Amino acid sequence: MDLRAVFSQILNFFQRFSKKQRVIVIGGVIAAIAFFVFLIVFATNGKSRSDGYSVLFEGLTPGDNALIIQHLQQNQIPYKIPNEETILIPRDKVYEQRIELASQGIPKNSKVGFEIFDTKDFGMTDEEHRVKFLRAIEGELSRTIESLAPIQKANVLIAMPKSSVFVSQQTPPTASVMLGIRQGAALTSAQIFGIKNLVAAAIPNLTVENVKLVSQNGEPLGEDDEITSSKEVAAAQLKYKQNIERALEAKILNILSPVVGGEDKVVAKVNADFDFSQRKSLQEIYDPNNVVRSEQNLEEKREGAQEKQIGGVPGAVSNIGPVQGLDSQNGREKYEKTQNTTNYEVGKTVNEIKGEFGVLTRLSAAVVVDGRYKRVLNKEDGLEHMEFVPLSEAEMEKINLLVKQAIGYNQKRGDDVTVSNFEFNAKSQTFVPEGKMDRFASKLEMYLKPFTPLLKYLIVALIIFIFYRKIIVPFAERMLETQNNEEEKVESLFEATDDEDEDVNKFSEMRKRVEEQLGIGKNFNEEEVRYDVLLEKTKNIIEKKPEEIAMLFKTLIKDEINPDMK
Repeated sequence: MDLRAVFSQILNFFQRFSKKQRVIVIGGVIAAIAFFVFLIVFATNGKSRSDGYSVLFEGLTPGDNALIIQHLQQNQIPYKIPNEETILIPRDKVYEQRIELASQGIPKNSKVGFEIFDTKDFGMTDEEHRVKFLRAIEGELSRTIESLAPIQKANVLIAMPKSSVFVSQQTPPTASVMLGIRQGAALTSAQIFGIKNLVAAAIPNLTVENVKLVSQNGEPLGEDDEITSSKEVAAAQLKYKQNIERALEAKILNILSPVVGGEDKVVAKVNADFDFSQRKSLQEIYDPNNVVRSEQNLEEKREGAQEKQIGGVPGAVSNIGPVQGLDSQNGREKYEKTQNTTNYEVGKTVNEIKGEFGVLTRLSAAVVVDGRYKRVLNKEDGLEHMEFVPLSEAEMEKINLLVKQAIGYNQKRGDDVTVSNFEFNAKSQTFVPEGKMDRFASKLEMYLKPFTPLLKYLIVALIIFIFYRKIIVPFAERMLETQNNEEEKVESLFEATDDEDEDVNKFSEMRKRVEEQLGIGKNFNEEEVRYDVLLEKTKNIIEKKPEEIAMLFKTLIKDEINPDMK
């Protein structure tokens, strides 16, 4: 496409317009460009003001705003306050004042972090150290939360109870977070849960359940997490079920389409039942083949005289030794003791089993297939008709088997598959022999089918071209013809004016010549000359046509004498 040629054609077409039409077209184009420029400038410079003021700071605390206003008043800088969180100053002083205020530490950050420990205080008590440490954690958490995209402000408050030596008397810590959400933004349930986890992980013994979030409007955040999560889980379960059903239906169509003659001759619907309950089980298995870990054997042997036994009649004699007759030479003793201790290593296997997201409990499939059609000659009209022929039982059994294999049929699970054979076209179709034109049309349709999307755009382009040639071009030509006619009329008027001027000049020159030839001076009377000329012409006419002039005078006289006879 030659851009120069197009541009020259547009220029030539524009030059054919009249001055009025050119002014209208140029004015419309300029107005449209100015309007779009205004929109762009207004959109990209939304914070700038038409009166020359721009935003110095926005969204600060009242304390910081007071310090900024005090600084502006001391330096005699004009300012405006359109709302309680915005300060405007002249646009040419914005960056200079921001740098100067930053050098003075304004705006001040009310949130302190661990920089509070940069200065050492040797007289600090343990309680003061605990409070400062708590303030540092709150400040660091607030800064971290404010760095998130949807959060404009954040304030974290932590309630840390004193520790107790008694476990039963210990109180868990809690935390409250106030979130200032940006305008137009919203927190998702995942983001709320993430903020809670962030706060809970920064404080010892703090659980997610003990972290409460509220918005700047005092609305609780994350209190309906269970309801929201249950809805999300239900939606995920339904989507999972539908995806499985569609996949199984696609399998049935793919396997039966070549058999029955195409996808338009088979309809398949699958229903899958799932068990989405989550189950966890802990299984411990002990190994029966024990392994010896340690073994201990103890053996004791003793042989010798038997211990002497004291006896006799109770009394003083028996308590005085040695007692005669207690020695026995035949009292020999033999003692043996054996002890064996074996320790076995007990083998144990611990399995933690977590149930799947969804367990398939039952499948049911309903499949409807079309039959065959044969040509039958109708004796009444002499035309061939298509007659429905149902499939045989053997064919239906094969189709049923194919469907079961495709979906993974399991009889123990209670799956059910139903295959039916129906006539899709209830009315008998008349068969008309296909002619050459029909075959040509079918082949043409087959070849053009891949280009159907492109043909749509070509048809639209053709319609636009016809509209341009039949409506826009004739209208433009009529406008140009009207314009050319108007220009020709104007030119003819100018030409006529020029001709009249030339005639006047020629007449003046001839008059001067006649006056010079007749010797007429400045006292020339034009009326007298005109009268003499007319009188001379009248005489000439009377001499040439006396009879006609006489009849004319007679008629005039009669009309004057008898006016009522008319």
